Amino acid sequence: MACPDEAHSIEYRETAEGLEASQLAGFFVDWLRQPTPEAHLDILHGSGHVVVALDEQSDQVVGFVTAISDGVLSAYISLLEVLPEYQGRGIGSELMRRLLEQTEGLYMVDVLCDAHVQSYYARFGMQRSVGMCIRRYDRIPSGETGG
Repeated sequence: MACPDEAHSIEYRETAEGLEASQLAGFFVDWLRQPTPEAHLDILHGSGHVVVALDEQSDQVVGFVTAISDGVLSAYISLLEVLPEYQGRGIGSELMRRLLEQTEGLYMVDVLCDAHVQSYYARFGMQRSVGMCIRRYDRIPSGETGG
């Protein structure tokens, strides 16, 4: 994808309806196994909360955030990604702001993240906590491998 002109308008949508896998190229940078665009589209459709950022000129998704939720008490932010060439423009912050607005009525909104990005999430009022996880990399529907 070519480097975007700063003047490109970004449209934010709170649904994955109408998106196609072909609009989801370039995500999951540095992942050991990268989900296919088709699996990525399934992730967006299967999430309880989703916000996507589209470059209006190219009609490509340039960022997204997802959360799963019981709709009553809790939500878990599962993914936040912005294409590298679009980073530093406030897109991730706007995605988070919109997701937190969607989940404002819930008791807890959690994210499990690596230590080097905890300060990013702290900007949204999130606090550090302790968590546990399992990673089964062989279960990612992948057509590519990352670096």
